[in-house]
Amino acid sequence: MPADSDIERILEEKRAGIDRTIAKYLPREYGAKEFEFACGKPRYAHLTREATEAISKPMWDLLDRGGKRWRPVLFMLIIEALGGDPKKVEDLIVIPELVHNATLIHDDIEDNSETRRGKPCLHKIYGVDIAINVGDGLYYVPMLSVLRNTRLDDNTRIRILETYMQEMINITFGQGADIYWHKGMRKEVGEEEYLQMCAFKTGTLARMSAKIAAIASGGNAKTIEACGRFAEAIGVAFQIQDDVLTVSNAGRFKKEFGEDITEGKRSLMVIHCFNNAPKKDAGRLRGILDAHTRDPKRIAEAISLLEKTGSVDYAKKRSREIVGGAWGELEPLLKGSPAKEKLRLFAEFLSNREM
Repeated sequence: MPADSDIERILEEKRAGIDRTIAKYLPREYGAKEFEFACGKPRYAHLTREATEAISKPMWDLLDRGGKRWRPVLFMLIIEALGGDPKKVEDLIVIPELVHNATLIHDDIEDNSETRRGKPCLHKIYGVDIAINVGDGLYYVPMLSVLRNTRLDDNTRIRILETYMQEMINITFGQGADIYWHKGMRKEVGEEEYLQMCAFKTGTLARMSAKIAAIASGGNAKTIEACGRFAEAIGVAFQIQDDVLTVSNAGRFKKEFGEDITEGKRSLMVIHCFNNAPKKDAGRLRGILDAHTRDPKRIAEAISLLEKTGSVDYAKKRSREIVGGAWGELEPLLKGSPAKEKLRLFAEFLSNREM
């Protein structure tokens, strides 16, 4: 059985294989064969140079910077835990990973962010027009793993496509809520509303990954839904911890320190602080968030207010509770196996990570 410290090693070991699978559907360089695989035989010309320079090159720029690839790993762990055949469906791992990276590109444009994974955001390097188009394309390119997959029967293919479409609708609504809030268009947001936003925004891709894995493994309806809820919980916990790290781990975390303060983000920590801090402190925090400041002193003041109210510790605790509850629902449905234990430790790792 792996120890918790082994999970990061598992993620690193799986990375190269995941990237090779991605390259089957998004090659680093397009020739006529790769172009036809993606688009079909063209009527007039193969736009291979354009596909390489305007789509593939920017995307691999982002992928090569890092990222944990945890959603594809979650996919494979679900397959193993349900006794499915990994080789039959492993190409489907490209769906959650490429869609995830698409959302990062769009997020950075919407938030006017400067850096992503330690380097300038794609729209800062290639321009907003190319970045938007790449992000749009990455919502659809991974579906080639379903459309071109001869190992899937028609019923399984349809169920996967239905799951994909519903989750993509959900992620749009989650992102819409997040934007609406951090633009200050709604001043008060409750904890339940925040958690639902996370379930739609960050939880959606994890839920999509797990449900597709369960469908491809022949799981029954109850197991598919339980896998989805468990993965959603991991996604929500990941988002909560993501928010925590932006205000508490500047030295190791690759996101811009204090970025969520500048964005005016209504995180779980912020909501807890609003509800529990003295009125004066809550008002001061609200003012800093609504100013969208980049002033290091004001950002530090906001973080100090969150820590003073115990909001950072509360977010960490809530994250663990959410994952624990979802695991309690899924655990009885899985047979005892090394894969099952990996799945449990995997969830704990993501909800308690320090990077």
